[in-house]
Amino acid sequence: MESVKLISPSRAIAIVVSNMIGVGVYTSLGFQAMGINSILALIFIWITGGIVAICGALTYGELAARMPRSGGEYIFLSKLFHPSFGFLSGFISMTIGFAAPMAMLAIALGTYAGNFLAISPIVIAIAVIVILTILNSSSFRIGANFNFIATTINIVLIIAFCIFGLFKGHHADFHFTAHVSDIKQIFSSSFAVSLVYVSFAYSGWNSAAYITHQIKDPVKNLPFILIIGTLIVMILYTLLNFIFLYAVPIPELSGKIDVAFIAAQKIFGETGGKFVAVLISIGLIASINSLLILGPRVSQAIALDYKAIHWFGIENKHGAPVYSTIFLTIISLLLIWTSTFEQIMTIIGFTLSIFTISSVSGIFVLRYRLKKNGENIYHTFGYPYIPLLFILIEGCMMIYVFQNKPLQSLTGIAITLIGFIFYYILIKSKKHVN
Repeated sequence: MESVKLISPSRAIAIVVSNMIGVGVYTSLGFQAMGINSILALIFIWITGGIVAICGALTYGELAARMPRSGGEYIFLSKLFHPSFGFLSGFISMTIGFAAPMAMLAIALGTYAGNFLAISPIVIAIAVIVILTILNSSSFRIGANFNFIATTINIVLIIAFCIFGLFKGHHADFHFTAHVSDIKQIFSSSFAVSLVYVSFAYSGWNSAAYITHQIKDPVKNLPFILIIGTLIVMILYTLLNFIFLYAVPIPELSGKIDVAFIAAQKIFGETGGKFVAVLISIGLIASINSLLILGPRVSQAIALDYKAIHWFGIENKHGAPVYSTIFLTIISLLLIWTSTFEQIMTIIGFTLSIFTISSVSGIFVLRYRLKKNGENIYHTFGYPYIPLLFILIEGCMMIYVFQNKPLQSLTGIAITLIGFIFYYILIKSKKHVN
């Protein structure tokens, strides 16, 4: 039975990559261009976001190797700080952490697929979620294999898009030079706020930590999976956004959601729209599928500790947590009718940063508690500077976001604090299992 459930490092890397490459990279440049008009600064945002994600992945590698149990931040924060703090991160993951991005991905998929399918975007969105739910509920391994194939196709198409863009996409106003004004924009509040959108696009670098118990030899392989998956996405993101800016003047991108569609039209002409629609649709399907793989594992991890919701942890004979998967799907379908794109992106980016910063900070707690390091366990490269760099950049981003987007920030905090109510209900029921 174990061999049926476990997946190889290559499949796990594909889950990390597909979980990251989603709607954010194809849409967020338009929001960034509203406050920044420097090509250098806009490219540097994506490099900065990638560096931050790699710093996080390097740190999570050690956390996951020393606490090799599925659940990600829920496990890390519960063990390093307090079960209530871990529960809050799990509560966010169970409610909006995975469901909201899935709803947004499905809406974007319906919109892009509508360019080559004569079907209502909402119908496409709902149909894809339902079909992928059935696929992932039947077998964990089948879902992972499908994800690997879709991710491979997506990467090939992105590389092809970038190559064609370099040869055919150049516009007269493209100047990749550094001036004083460019440097000033890198240190502006608009840059910090734009990092929220980039942070959302990079969210998922930690995804393999959610399925630790279903990866072969996780103590050895998980750090490698997290780092390689994040590095692949950083390279693809930087290239892709460079091509967007190479093909389209910044004023034409400002405030636009379908930046990839606009760039494709510049590069390929009328046929570009359908090409990019297919490219994005495949990528979004893979991203939705990866969320359906990862999200239920957080609910499953929580269910192992709280008997009152034990049914979230029930797996079928093929290793799929059926009830958790269905629960995630129901919330996502509800959110499809209520999602507001930019606001949801900001709320999620801000809220998830609370728990990733806290988890990375936990490496210092972990090291303090250790009596000896254990030479056979992966150690965070560049410790303590790598974790500190992650905390510094993410922390500054959150401060700027709170100042510039207080309503969305407070909404994220409020949703998080609601988790305390559920936590104490479970504790009071005296069904907490140690």
